[in-house]
Amino acid sequence: MSDLTNNTDPVFAAFAEARATLDAFIEGPGCLAGITHLADLIETSLTTADGRLHACGNGGSMCDAMHFVEEWTGRFRGNRRALSAISMGDPAQLTCIANDFGFDEIFARQIEANGRAGDLLLVISTSGNSANLIRAVEAAKERGLVTAALLGKGGGAIAPLVDHAIVVPLATTSDRIQELHIKIIHTVIELVERRLFPENYA
Repeated sequence: MSDLTNNTDPVFAAFAEARATLDAFIEGPGCLAGITHLADLIETSLTTADGRLHACGNGGSMCDAMHFVEEWTGRFRGNRRALSAISMGDPAQLTCIANDFGFDEIFARQIEANGRAGDLLLVISTSGNSANLIRAVEAAKERGLVTAALLGKGGGAIAPLVDHAIVVPLATTSDRIQELHIKIIHTVIELVERRLFPENYA
């Protein structure tokens, strides 16, 4: 195996750091079980509660929220019926709400409009401290939604607010955290799809 400590190649260093972050997650207490629990919550929302999934984030985490949603409404591993999910990334709505009520309300207002008891809100944040995501969680809890979060850097202010949080360990930069977030997203979707559409995995 190549020397991880003395190699100064930045490309090698980037992949070695990514591997270390993944290893820390695999070995972290409750990390893998947290993925299974998030899959349980999503399955319950989509089936038992006949609910909808909502997702939001800022910047790259908004891209991850949109990615999360399109896998449910489109196709993941194989053809199956569309599942109800929306991301709060419409620029017209975002700018309207920000202009009229302030940037902190851009997601909370959309939850107020579209969230229903039995739905699930997934917020994605590398810091866990974004005020607009905190407000989204507060609005979701007021309306009876289940709340979950993908976080980093210890979980920040959001971790204790949500019903379920998955916090990426070790990583201190947003890029490494986001790399694990997308892996978590794909794994959760696969778990739920295996349960609801086992024919796609025969």
